[in-house]
Amino acid sequence: MQRYGLDIWSEDDFKIVGSKLHINYKSSPSIFEIVKKIRDDGNRGPILLRFPHLIKKQIDLLYESFKSSAKELNYKGDFKAVFPLKVNQFPNFINRLLSLSKEYNYGLEAGSKAELLLAIYKINQNSPILVNGFKDRELIKLAFLSAKIGQDITLTIEGIHELESIIELSKSAKGAIPKIGIRIKLHSSGVGIWAKSVGANSKFGLTSTELIEAIDMMKKHSLIEHLKMIHFHIGSQIDSIAPLKKAIKEAGNIYSDLKKMGATNLDTINLGGGLAVEYSQSKRSINYSLREYSNDVLFMLQTIAKNKNVDEPNIILESGRFVSASHAILVVPVFELFSQEYNIDLLRLKSKNPPLIDELYELYRDINKKSAREFLNDSFDHLNSIFTLFDLGYVDLIDRSNAEILTFLIMKKAVYFLKDGDLAHLYGIKDHIQEKYLMNFSLFQSMADFWGLKQHFPIMPLSKLDEKPTHSANLWDITCDSDGEVSFNEDEPLYLHHVDLKNEEYFIGIFKLGAYQEVLGMRHNLFAHPSEATIIIDNKGYKIENFQESLSLIDILSELNYDSAKLKSKFNDLIKNNKDLDSDKKDKFRSLFEVLINENSYLKTID
Repeated sequence: MQRYGLDIWSEDDFKIVGSKLHINYKSSPSIFEIVKKIRDDGNRGPILLRFPHLIKKQIDLLYESFKSSAKELNYKGDFKAVFPLKVNQFPNFINRLLSLSKEYNYGLEAGSKAELLLAIYKINQNSPILVNGFKDRELIKLAFLSAKIGQDITLTIEGIHELESIIELSKSAKGAIPKIGIRIKLHSSGVGIWAKSVGANSKFGLTSTELIEAIDMMKKHSLIEHLKMIHFHIGSQIDSIAPLKKAIKEAGNIYSDLKKMGATNLDTINLGGGLAVEYSQSKRSINYSLREYSNDVLFMLQTIAKNKNVDEPNIILESGRFVSASHAILVVPVFELFSQEYNIDLLRLKSKNPPLIDELYELYRDINKKSAREFLNDSFDHLNSIFTLFDLGYVDLIDRSNAEILTFLIMKKAVYFLKDGDLAHLYGIKDHIQEKYLMNFSLFQSMADFWGLKQHFPIMPLSKLDEKPTHSANLWDITCDSDGEVSFNEDEPLYLHHVDLKNEEYFIGIFKLGAYQEVLGMRHNLFAHPSEATIIIDNKGYKIENFQESLSLIDILSELNYDSAKLKSKFNDLIKNNKDLDSDKKDKFRSLFEVLINENSYLKTID
């Protein structure tokens, strides 16, 4: 059985039962069954499935790990967490997140005016709001308003000019003002693709000299009592614990020194985000567990606090990827297999063929399990020779077509004969045996980090899991861009099945898309966010809630500020002025047009 790396990346969230992939929770429904039920209602195209129990699972793990570590070490500081809204702002996620985390007073982090407005609107009572990123006076005023209405809000200073604005506004403020945090610019190195988050040339944070200047300014203007937090961030996907330890040591010493310089109310260190998510399907890429992470953080800060004779700091964590990534799965129908155009009926053999064509036909006719690998390699040599002869004008287009068909059919037979062995031995001929699966989705809309950063996401079929897959797979999306492809990768090899799409449906699941991918999704070719549904699972079965159809064609254009009324009017005028159409046909065309513009942008199978 091909497990597609479930033991590496799935954290026991999924399991294979018979031929299908199931959710490993309570009644354990199959994802295939859920998708079929949604499609039975007439919905087509890709479907994003949200599983709230996976959000709750991650939040519980986060808080329980730090609680257990604190108990083990007798750590005196508190632990809190906030969700960075930049990771996923979609309502069907945020609403569930805040509902499921209410018992923990789980907070929100905002990095823009719109995100802050959303946080003020949605935050649970007594839960913290953090404001990071560059700020103007209007954003700072909004934070002051949040404080005045009783919310627990902290403004993180990213530069001295922001502190100047806070000082100015505090002079005229009546009542509560926001807590103040400071982003510190660490000397320690960052990690991976996001390593530039820290260091001397990082985008955010105050240098040691600027920190001292900020402390002096807050003392001068009687704001030092409002300084409650320092903040750092070393990367979005920390795969090794060592760089974190180094950063915590530096931040812990800065924290202790700032308290001794007069910031007596400073009591919190914000570790930023960075808890890694396992995306690999072939080998583990993360060298620590969550419990190791929490133990190391608390132990190091406890040690520094003891040595510096200061109180152990409270901890805030912003690990949005850890909380959100696993809850969302994109299910994509395979629309077409491009190899299916090759079959024996398409051969146009002549009464007298070039010798290479006759030899290819003999290879196809006589191939067996013992000769499969030899005949496969021979067929590729013959095909390349035919291409050369065609370029020289010695064979014609019909001969070339026959060679392509016969080579493909030999390949199919060879893969069948060799399927019980290790498919890795086929790497040497991978360019010839890859199957092209046309997937009904936009890679740019749903897997933006794959296109932009080559971030791998777990991919596997939802059915046929009791059969051995034999095709090394290239996945093509339906955009008209050559970058819209997940190519076969020897480091993360994906093998899929041969399917007869006329008689069966074949769905591919793309996992861990809940962090960043939705908010980064691009309207390339004007494909919109896919249809989505929230799946609630209990011991008796499951419910499909909050189904949202992907935007219609007319709504997509309206979002780009095209006048939908004018568009409809223009089309109706074209029909009305067409002298070749009678009134009945005009009415039918108008009705058809109205139906078509209210469909979504993804492909539909022909009924």
